[in-house]
Amino acid sequence: MGMLSTAAYVLTMDMFGPIADNAGGIVEMSQQPESVREITDVLDAVGNTTKATTKGFAIGSAALASFLLFSAYMDEVATFAREPFKQVDIAIPEVFVGGLLGSMLIYLFSAWACSAVGRTAQEVVKEVRRQFIERPGIMDYKEKPDYSRCVAIVASASLKEMIKPGALAIVSPIAIGIAFRIFGYYTGQPLLGAKVVASMLMFATVSGILMALFLNTAGGAWDNAKKYIETGVLGGKGSDSHKAAITGDTVGDPFKDTAGPSLHVLIKMLATITLVMAPVFL
Repeated sequence: MGMLSTAAYVLTMDMFGPIADNAGGIVEMSQQPESVREITDVLDAVGNTTKATTKGFAIGSAALASFLLFSAYMDEVATFAREPFKQVDIAIPEVFVGGLLGSMLIYLFSAWACSAVGRTAQEVVKEVRRQFIERPGIMDYKEKPDYSRCVAIVASASLKEMIKPGALAIVSPIAIGIAFRIFGYYTGQPLLGAKVVASMLMFATVSGILMALFLNTAGGAWDNAKKYIETGVLGGKGSDSHKAAITGDTVGDPFKDTAGPSLHVLIKMLATITLVMAPVFL
């Protein structure tokens, strides 16, 4: 109830960032004076901070939801197995391996999400270069670019590129649970599959929370660092510091806008899948 009572405030803070960011883009495209762009840059920097704050609320709610679903999973396993299932001993090698696999899942998912952004960005760059060659008047505002082509590339890629990370999130807990259930059957360890999946879920949730906080905060910091240099400090625009900051921002954008928010969904999805598939692991 405490978290829900701040929902309106969190949503308002979350909306501030994209509005300020889009305002900056509109100002730049409509060739407004530099003084106007300076104002929107300051607002954009504030927006990055508010977005990072609200993403903190989002990961907090995801952590709470995962904890509740984990408790429900433990109860469900106990009900189906008809024996107490109140603790998971990570000193058992197989259970510890399950935990390691859960932590690795978070990092692999994040890597795939960031790589997908990089590949799609390259496709957009190629398309933009093609349009500049075929329509040289774009740079002089004499010809209109083909916006729909770039939008189509991004939209289709966003769906295709998420198939692999999405499949990883769905298939991993099921495959791990069934594999260790079979292993437990042959080694005389009842409920091994359920224990390994519980360990995987615990480790993945903890790793996911920390990773999401890191990605959200680091991404916003890199973006703001670039804007700070563009105000004229450390050499300003065109300096080596600015070039380095642009590289940082290029990494920071998929961090704070793709991989970070995706982890909120991932840890809730893992908890939900393990809860639904619990009987399969027994």
